[in-house]
Amino acid sequence: MVGTASRDGEQRYETFRGDLLAHCYRMLGSVDEAEDMVQETLLRAWRAADRYDPRRASLRTWLHRIATNVCLTALEGRSRRPLPSGLGPAGDDPQAPLTPSTDIPWLQPFPDARLGDPADAVAQRAGLRLAFVAALQTLPARQRAALVLREVLQLSAAEVAETLDTTVASVNSSLQRARAALRVAAPALDTVREPSDAGERAVVERYLTAFEAADVPGLTRLLADDVALEMPPVPLWLAGRAHYARFMERVYAMRGPDWHLRHVRANGGHALAAYVPDPLTGVLHAHSLQVFEIADGLIRRNVTFADPALFDLFALPATTTGPWPPGPVRWSRPARPA
Repeated sequence: MVGTASRDGEQRYETFRGDLLAHCYRMLGSVDEAEDMVQETLLRAWRAADRYDPRRASLRTWLHRIATNVCLTALEGRSRRPLPSGLGPAGDDPQAPLTPSTDIPWLQPFPDARLGDPADAVAQRAGLRLAFVAALQTLPARQRAALVLREVLQLSAAEVAETLDTTVASVNSSLQRARAALRVAAPALDTVREPSDAGERAVVERYLTAFEAADVPGLTRLLADDVALEMPPVPLWLAGRAHYARFMERVYAMRGPDWHLRHVRANGGHALAAYVPDPLTGVLHAHSLQVFEIADGLIRRNVTFADPALFDLFALPATTTGPWPPGPVRWSRPARPA
């Protein structure tokens, strides 16, 4: 009976894995680290199962309480995970050297497929937008926790206070300071919301078509006037349509026009995984993941993660010889031969 009860408990905990992973990612800014924190959370929950009292908190709240404190311990003494725009002003030269800074622990993109059950994933995607997660990283760890628990997970102030071993008054004070800091760090960040799916999908589909056609004017028409282009691990970032267009002309001049893109879901919205062919063998190589911020039918920000190692997070191959690599459905368009 004990073995059966233990297995039942583990299975119940596992149903919250995607939810916990999203929570730890918001706290840490890293999917790799978040996975480790979820494992530690589930281990602690299993060891403390006999102390769980359903009259005091739901199982979800109890597990998030454990996860929060695991993350707070992990954050002690660690530097924050930024995007390039969090390190300094935009550059003014689209031809500047693209020198990566590998010593910076960059913010990672989040693969929505890791959220688990699609029925639950809709709610979990709230608060995963890159702009929001990047802004969270500027907050002290306990303010970050208070904001996520209260405004993303919708815990009561009393539940947040119990999680952080403090008072409701202290929680409310932390929330006030956190909101003020976010307004400074990301003034354009309006609210914690799930992105609009249909409109964003149409914009990204048009962007995919223009990108694969090396149609720089077509790409430019999809951009907001003040669009930002970021390229971690390169600290350089650019702002404005003109700089974006000149940079894309540089990309095609350097790597050729025959790019292949695949749609993926990242950070609660639509993203593109880009492959570029080897000019000698034709083998497609993973190049970058482009995660978009879209509003009013225009791309406001493109964070292009130029790190092929991240493709593994999205269950995408590093190389392929064709047909088009297996993975998420590429809308309804037929695959192109490599």
